[in-house]
Amino acid sequence: MKQIMVAGIDPSLRNLGTVRALIDPITRRVEVVGMTLYTTESRDKKTVRKNSDDLRRARELRSGIDRACVNCSVAMVEVPVGSQSARASWGLGIAVGVLASCPVPMIEVTPTEVKLATVGSKTASKEDMILWAMERHPNAPWIRRKMKGKEVITNANEHLADALGTIYAGLHTETFQMVCAVRGAAEVAA
Repeated sequence: MKQIMVAGIDPSLRNLGTVRALIDPITRRVEVVGMTLYTTESRDKKTVRKNSDDLRRARELRSGIDRACVNCSVAMVEVPVGSQSARASWGLGIAVGVLASCPVPMIEVTPTEVKLATVGSKTASKEDMILWAMERHPNAPWIRRKMKGKEVITNANEHLADALGTIYAGLHTETFQMVCAVRGAAEVAA
């Protein structure tokens, strides 16, 4: 059976982590073929209305999702949950709305499912997720910076690690099993 191209997506208003990967439907081996972190910054509040700025940011996020999904059969997405302020709730709504525009079928996973499928703990920290992802895929294009002459990883990898984690969590879903079964039947019929 041919490999399946998938996108892993971790959305928020400020950061959108995307990972493109090839999945072997038999072994479930994940081969990362690309990673991109899209960051949307709020513009000067004095020159742009806040809602117009949010609309611009939503369009940037949607564009990132569209690029991540090119030639993908499915996207595995972490649907955000909960917020602790009105502004955070607004951002969550934008992120969920942008996910609704995903151009390919989605397999939805929760943040808890991602943590359990990767680190194995519901309470995994950002650092735990980054370390897991970098150990699993050390040759992936992780974000690094120079510090005292040495390359070090940055906390911005949190969103890429979560996007990669969505793929691993998605592999355990019944929906992905059905995707594999349908593709297998289509290949046999061809």
